[in-house]
Amino acid sequence: MKAYQQGWTLRRRVVALLGVVLVLLLGLAAAEATVAAKNRQNIDAVLLRTGPLRVQAQELMSALLDQETAVRGYAVNGDRSDLAPYQEGLRREQGLVASIRGLSADYPGVRRELAVIEGQAEQWRTQVAEPVIATTERGGPAAGRALITDQTRRQFDGIRASVTTLQDEILAVRKQTADRVNATSNALVVLLVVAALVVAVAGAVMLLSLDRILVRPLAALVGQVREVADGDYQHRIAGSGPPEFRQLADDIDQMRQKIAQDLDEVRQARERIEWVNDQLQKQAEELTRSNRDLEQFAYVASHDLQEPLRKVASFCQLLQRRYAGQLDERADQYIAFAVDGAQRMQRLINDLLAFSRIGRLTTGFTEVDLNKVMGDVAGQTEAARQYADAELTWDRMPTISGEEPLLTNLLANLVSNSVKFRRPDVPPKVHVSARLVDGEWEISCRDNGIGIEPEFADKIFVIFQRLHSKDAYPGTGIGLAIVKKIVEYHGGRVWVDTDAGEGTTIRFTLPALAADIEAAKAADEAESAESAEPVDAEGQPDGAAGAEPPAGADRQDTNGDMKETVG
Repeated sequence: MKAYQQGWTLRRRVVALLGVVLVLLLGLAAAEATVAAKNRQNIDAVLLRTGPLRVQAQELMSALLDQETAVRGYAVNGDRSDLAPYQEGLRREQGLVASIRGLSADYPGVRRELAVIEGQAEQWRTQVAEPVIATTERGGPAAGRALITDQTRRQFDGIRASVTTLQDEILAVRKQTADRVNATSNALVVLLVVAALVVAVAGAVMLLSLDRILVRPLAALVGQVREVADGDYQHRIAGSGPPEFRQLADDIDQMRQKIAQDLDEVRQARERIEWVNDQLQKQAEELTRSNRDLEQFAYVASHDLQEPLRKVASFCQLLQRRYAGQLDERADQYIAFAVDGAQRMQRLINDLLAFSRIGRLTTGFTEVDLNKVMGDVAGQTEAARQYADAELTWDRMPTISGEEPLLTNLLANLVSNSVKFRRPDVPPKVHVSARLVDGEWEISCRDNGIGIEPEFADKIFVIFQRLHSKDAYPGTGIGLAIVKKIVEYHGGRVWVDTDAGEGTTIRFTLPALAADIEAAKAADEAESAESAEPVDAEGQPDGAAGAEPPAGADRQDTNGDMKETVG
């Protein structure tokens, strides 16, 4: 008490207590480190030396048995392949002997038993194994078997007994080492218990000293902070106890005031965000309605323009037929311009009408056989292919879920483009194929035409986008836009394969039916199982002799391919 009145403050008492505890703990730590290092050495000896020694002794016995079995097998069959385990066992024996010798550097008894085994094994190979092998090679299996007698078997049994003795010696060494581990572990536990008692006593003294000055004021401060955390942000926090606690309470109260202010700002910001979200929702609904109205307008405009445009085109054609040659050359030219413009406008409106109908006028998805669709496409493009002397071929096509008229329009557009954009003096060739990739059918339309530069690969799918003048290649520039819209309507994507080489290759994907995906998985599993099937001596899978080829094995590039040639 007198020492406390003279100025033994909390800080001084804590420092003194910690100093005493530190000295005691350092002494205990030094002792524990010494014992732990010795214990670690003993554990390493058990785990990293005697343990592996036991395993390697067993493996050494296995290697010797492999040699003996291989020699007897060779003497029975005379097959050189039976000696492979002998050579492998000899190699393993040499490696194991070297490893055991390295691990048993501190165990003379183990090294002595190992030397005995080495001598016996070498003697057995010299007196039994090598003569049997040589005799079998010269005189055949019968001569080799004659050398294998009860005496040679007893000689190998002696090796077995020596290996057993080696294992017993390793077990004895392991037990001695384990006893040392137990002793050092017990000593380490005692030291740890003493250290724990020192820490417990010091902790109890420190707890009693700090409870009145630190714990109680801190508990009061925590209670006030929890009131604020529960939502009472207007509760003022007041501290008690040491000056540090009172300063901490003031800092927390300032933080409370800042949080309350920030919460008010967040609340106002949230109200503004909710208002903005409401406005965005209204704008999205308005945009949806506007898009719907635009689609309706495009449909109505293109539909209602048909009749007056047909009248203009018809009367321009009548003028051209009736007054051709009766007026001057410039009048005939003007009339021809009017007829051509009206006809191009008709084609443009028809294409725009078809584009606007995609996804609006739907018959519902059904299972569509693309082989039948390709037959329809061949019929639709027959006239153009006859004129260009074009050849259209396709592989066996899948069945997918979609709208048959749209898919026919899609493939007809691609084939027509391939025929139209052909190279001069080169007969067009168009080939359509399909393959299953990641649950989707990837369909390719490849031709030998003029091709597309990579920088224009995305531009060609934009509506009314043309890469050539109408005089060089006629058209409205909407065909590939229709292709893209049909593909996306069916849940796929379309692109130009810029790495395809000569000509143009346009690829697009369509979702595959679940049955096709399951069939592909089953085929992959069957192929994996077949590749892992064991083979017989002639290199054929077990049970494969005389087996019939699987159904459809000749479908690649032959059976099922279809060809439409015109010209």
